Amino acid sequence: MSKLVTIYGGSGFVGRYIAQRMAREGWRVRVAVRRPNDAIFVRPYGTPGQVEPVLCNIRDEASVRAAMAGADAVVNCVGILVPEGKNRFDSVQAEGAARIARIAAETGVGQMVHISAIGADPASNSLYSRTKGVGEDAVRAAFPTAAILRPSVIFGPEDQFFNRFASMARFAPVLGVVGGRTKFQPVYVDDVAAAAAACILKGQSGTFDLGGPEVMSFADLMRLMLRVISRPKPVVSIPFPVAQVMGGAFDLLQDLTGGFFVNRVVTLDQIKNLRRDNVVAAGARGFADLGLTPTAMEVVLPEYLWRFRPGGQYEAIKASARNMRKEP
Repeated sequence: MSKLVTIYGGSGFVGRYIAQRMAREGWRVRVAVRRPNDAIFVRPYGTPGQVEPVLCNIRDEASVRAAMAGADAVVNCVGILVPEGKNRFDSVQAEGAARIARIAAETGVGQMVHISAIGADPASNSLYSRTKGVGEDAVRAAFPTAAILRPSVIFGPEDQFFNRFASMARFAPVLGVVGGRTKFQPVYVDDVAAAAAACILKGQSGTFDLGGPEVMSFADLMRLMLRVISRPKPVVSIPFPVAQVMGGAFDLLQDLTGGFFVNRVVTLDQIKNLRRDNVVAAGARGFADLGLTPTAMEVVLPEYLWRFRPGGQYEAIKASARNMRKEP
């Protein structure tokens, strides 16, 4: 019988790519999610019955254990960018990660891969980064042979980074960013999935920092994106003191509305992270150690950002037509 991998958060941005890769390798894939009916789209990733969504909430011991039953490998992709409802940084990124690792060790799972993030640090002043770091430590303690992947900002067709700012650029006369000088090393989502699959298939363990081939400032990344979508305009770096006021106001609004309004603009916690570069650490293990080569942004961005161009998929044709010499 084919081996089975349980992917917690397997219908999310990163998880769906890992599910596709493991299905292509012939594994049975169990996609553990809170809303299985919304994850039906994963079934065509494999042959009938090969990829199945199942109900699971990583805050619940019983459902985590049930989703893991009989698994040969486990991948934890669950993480949040903004606290919402009962999903808080502590309960998801620290306690949830610890729970999955502990149960995996108890049930004799052979391999575990945990998706964390560059900047994860139990001593960080950012709650996001601190809980990511606490989660990493918990995984190492419970499952010493786990592979921990720490990507920089992840890009791809479903990302919340380039898509978000490209959408803003359609209407804004200028594009404002917080921490314009902060450096990032964006990594393609399918490269992260390839790294996760390699760790499972090759039995890799330890920590790997994952970054793409380019290191660029936040402002320069936005300029690259604007060139791709053919919308040249100024990129303005918002000073941190101004950003603090903005983030505080939006955070307060979320608190005052009892979570009815969710701050997806910029939070005070995100501003703390934007003060630090988000790049692969010197000497850290990475793609090369897994036998992989990361993909350049210029190869991928035009494949999904074209819809934000003034002429959409026909922008190049229209530009060519405008340059044609008119007959007298």
